Amino acid sequence: MSEEEDIILAELDDEELVQQMFDDLYDGLREEIEEGVNILLAREWTPYKVLTEALVSGMTIVGADFRDGILFVPEVLLSANAMKGGMAILKPLLAATGAPQVGKMVIGTVKGDIHDIGKNLVSMMMEGAGFDVVDLGINNPVENYIEALERENADILGMSALLTTTMPYMKVVIDTLIEQGKRDDYIILVGGAPLNEEFGKAIGADGYCRDAAVAVEMAKDFVARKHNRMSA
Repeated sequence: MSEEEDIILAELDDEELVQQMFDDLYDGLREEIEEGVNILLAREWTPYKVLTEALVSGMTIVGADFRDGILFVPEVLLSANAMKGGMAILKPLLAATGAPQVGKMVIGTVKGDIHDIGKNLVSMMMEGAGFDVVDLGINNPVENYIEALERENADILGMSALLTTTMPYMKVVIDTLIEQGKRDDYIILVGGAPLNEEFGKAIGADGYCRDAAVAVEMAKDFVARKHNRMSA
């Protein structure tokens, strides 16, 4: 048995434990992350501190390496799954303590399209960055998006498409929001393999995200600007 397997999380001090959790997130070890979260909570860390300092910081490393081509989709999905394990413990506690949310996103694949790997990855990475994500799944007509945006009081709408034939439906959703006078209420981010920046601009989206790491960076940036405008 190597030394690696002998690490007893509960025997590590806070700093060592957080570093170990970064490694465990990177390696996609869900049970270890759940254990780490519970240990920090037992040490009287606030749920928000555990989220930001252990999980979000760890996923930031994963996101950077994914962006730089060091990690690939299957590995990132494992990391995101480990993150989800930790989040499942923290979510009810965060809600109870009224912890600050970075922002709220409604995301879904557009009508006629049933692809969801990219969308799922964005959802998980956004949760990993501390966003509250409402995932509508696949094949969403315009009504689904608008109803969810209003119900959830969301900041961001994320739309995904993997087919050239379903891409134009994104414009239908944006045009409907314009007609209803609600377009400026939301930050609209679009993504999917056949899209590009020109397409995003042409349909009136706020941003085109070529991958999940970019989506997270862009969402943070837009939400920060939105908050600055509101407090100005």
